Amino acid sequence: MDRLIYTAMSGMGASMLRQRMIASNMANAQTIGFKAEQLDARPVTLEGESMEVRAMNRSEVRGASMREGAVNPTGRELDVALTGDVMLALQASDGSEAYTRRGDLSVTAAGVLQNGDGLPVMGENGPLTVPAGAHVAIAEDGGVLVSDPTQPDQPAQRVGRLKLASTKGSEIEKGLDGLFRVKGGGVLPSDADARLIPGALEQSNVVPSQVLVDMIEAQRLFEIRTNIVSTARDLDEGSARLMRLDG
Repeated sequence: MDRLIYTAMSGMGASMLRQRMIASNMANAQTIGFKAEQLDARPVTLEGESMEVRAMNRSEVRGASMREGAVNPTGRELDVALTGDVMLALQASDGSEAYTRRGDLSVTAAGVLQNGDGLPVMGENGPLTVPAGAHVAIAEDGGVLVSDPTQPDQPAQRVGRLKLASTKGSEIEKGLDGLFRVKGGGVLPSDADARLIPGALEQSNVVPSQVLVDMIEAQRLFEIRTNIVSTARDLDEGSARLMRLDG
């Protein structure tokens, strides 16, 4: 009886975590560059002579699907879509270097290049800044080009390059802020050969129809595990009645 309740209760907790993950994916189905979160569920057996028969469910959101989302052209010069095993380096709110696939860039009044989350975009030597009032464009190799709108005949000047970080051979993890970081600390190397698509954005890789199916499945699984707890209670009450009859 005890084993049954342990297993069912831990399973209910895993189902609730899965539902929260699914809700997060659904809420970000239209978020630019969002990568669908994935749940890692593992059985955990308690140690001990009389407890090894009890297996509990341990589930955590450990990673994300890195499948590329659809690329939609926007025609906006500061929009960039990344392809392949490349991510855009940002300066996170805590000052560390983090990574994203969100490429809707803009320039602040102070000339800081930032993405749609309002975080500074990293270049090869730190956060990128451009002259105030300059016309800014992004080249296919990640180069940042600026020109003076009052002098349209003058060629654009290259003032830096976006840090396009390669994820090959590195283990990264997704944080609660939606940004990716190197597991255990450190930074990803810059990929000098990386290319991006200017004037386009990579959409979320969440498939809404699949998320709805997953949500229904998770809800049904939670109900099944709830019924198991109810069954365990009925069995326990039945055993207690039999013991009273013997007495």
